[in-house]
This record gives sequence, structure tokens and C-alpha cells, in this order.
Amino acid sequence: MKKITEIEKIKLQFAEDIQQVDVKNNLRVTLTVNRNKIVEIADYLYRVMQWRFIIASAMDSKEGFEILYHFSNDSSGMILNVRVILDREQPEIESLTCLFESANWIEREMHEILGINFLHHPNLEKLISEGNWAEGVYPYRKKI
Repeated sequence: MKKITEIEKIKLQFAEDIQQVDVKNNLRVTLTVNRNKIVEIADYLYRVMQWRFIIASAMDSKEGFEILYHFSNDSSGMILNVRVILDREQPEIESLTCLFESANWIEREMHEILGINFLHHPNLEKLISEGNWAEGVYPYRKKI
């Protein structure tokens, strides 16, 4: 029961900003949230709920650019994926480096391979592509 209570607490705190809840099982939940609230939601999960930021992942989908921010409640074993969908024409979102130094490299990688702009990121320099593909070419973007 505790695991559902945790999700309910998050839903109560951010009711207007949660667009969808997808319960995979009692240890895996995905919340689709308003992209403009990602820093506030991540901060709440980390500081108030004591969830650990694991990593983020991104993909180009039918809906736009999707980022999944993965959090863990180590004491319960629960994984929470906080999902945002970014507009294809202007894919940008606030950086989580203000909360998690570990977000630095993964945001740089997503910027480099998908062209997602992380606002207020301290250093969006290339990580892997120097000399591998042209400036403005994002190899993980779908051809439309």
C-alpha cells in the first residue's frame, strides 16, 4: 500500500501539472507532466520525497521529443518515470543541472544527438560528435 500512497501524494501536490498516470505494476509508474514544471517536480521528488535521480533518456516519437526522467525510491524498490513531451519545432526544457550535477552529461548527450535545448545548462558543449557529423545535424531525429 505504501507505494500507491507515494504516487497519490505526488498527484495531490501536482494535480494540475500531471497529464497522465500509467501504472505498469506496483513498482513501476510513469507520470506524464507539464514540461514547464519539471524542475519543481524533480526538486519535490528529491528533497521532500527522498527519491534518487537515476538518469534521463530521450527519444523522437510521434508526439514530439519525449524525455523520461528516472527516479528511484531505494527503500521500496519503486521506479518512477517522469515523462515530458517537447514540441518538435522548439524542443527546449529547463536543465536539471541546478538540482543534480549528474544531469550534466546526459543532457549534453540529448542536446547533441536530438537537438534538445536545455535552458540554463552550464555547458552544452559536444561530448561525442566532434568531427563525426555536421553542426545542426542530429542523428537520432526522425526524418519527417
